[in-house]
Amino acid sequence: MIFAFFPADSICCSFRARIRSMRPRKWTTGAQKSRSDPKEQYTPRVDEPLIRDISDTARWVAVYRARESERPDAVFTDPFARALAGARGEQIAHAIPFGDQNAWAFIARTYAFDRFVEQAVAGGADLVINLAAGLDARPYRMALPASLRWVEVDLPEILDYKTEVLASHTPRCGLERIPLDLSNADARRGLFNRLGRTATRALVLAEGLLIYLMADEVCALGLDIAGATSVTHWIVDIASPGLLKMMREQTGAVVAAAGAPFVFAPAEGPAFFERCGWTPEQVQSILKTAHKLKRLPLMMRMFAMLPESDGSQGDRPWSGVVLLRRQLEVRS
Repeated sequence: MIFAFFPADSICCSFRARIRSMRPRKWTTGAQKSRSDPKEQYTPRVDEPLIRDISDTARWVAVYRARESERPDAVFTDPFARALAGARGEQIAHAIPFGDQNAWAFIARTYAFDRFVEQAVAGGADLVINLAAGLDARPYRMALPASLRWVEVDLPEILDYKTEVLASHTPRCGLERIPLDLSNADARRGLFNRLGRTATRALVLAEGLLIYLMADEVCALGLDIAGATSVTHWIVDIASPGLLKMMREQTGAVVAAAGAPFVFAPAEGPAFFERCGWTPEQVQSILKTAHKLKRLPLMMRMFAMLPESDGSQGDRPWSGVVLLRRQLEVRS
């Protein structure tokens, strides 16, 4: 069975309502004794759900980055993931076994985003804007030029938490954190335009974000990003309708209870973004990437041998990371 999960490493009226329901509680580092004592466990209240809000999934995914980093054959190293995940992240990971069974998807997605970021920076990108940045530590862990500017955008609670955890560490490039509710269309347009004026070649990341949005919300966000003319590329991850159905059956109730149901899985695949001002330039299949990295379980490897296209996948379970190039003329 092919499975890939899309927790965020954390746009219309309905989106605004969802964003408000997804707001995390005040994050604190008090429950993070796992940094010094891995056996220390977070103890939830009796009446609180396993995943309280969408930002709890950021802790969860950080656990798998930490575990990958601790392997002798790690395909990337994130020495900050363990502290960022904290005891709460470990508690979630222990309680949801299918996460362990499908950790290969988290690893492959992270790896594919890393490679596209490296490619863009080597090609002259001087600004990276990470939307719904969550607990991503790329400015600290990747070999980035000091001249690069990196901007993280997310809700204030998660940014404050990350700032506190990483306070004693120095990023490898210029780093700015901007608290912003992305459902505020005027605010995000203002942000993209302001940042766009300060760069000559900018890149936007949206890792684990779009699956929580309606198609028209994704397109509205894409058009707003494309309105900043210095933004040349946008990296996203998407699922097929077949995978979305599988995800809803296996994990949908967990994230829906946190106010963040799975929604976006364009039937036309990466071509969906052409209507939103973007042209797919490169597509990396999560399954095939995991196979290349030798992270697929034995029973999954036969599926990775099958041919696949970069287009519509229909009922076939599929997910991928897509590098999008801004169209020269953006339709409003």
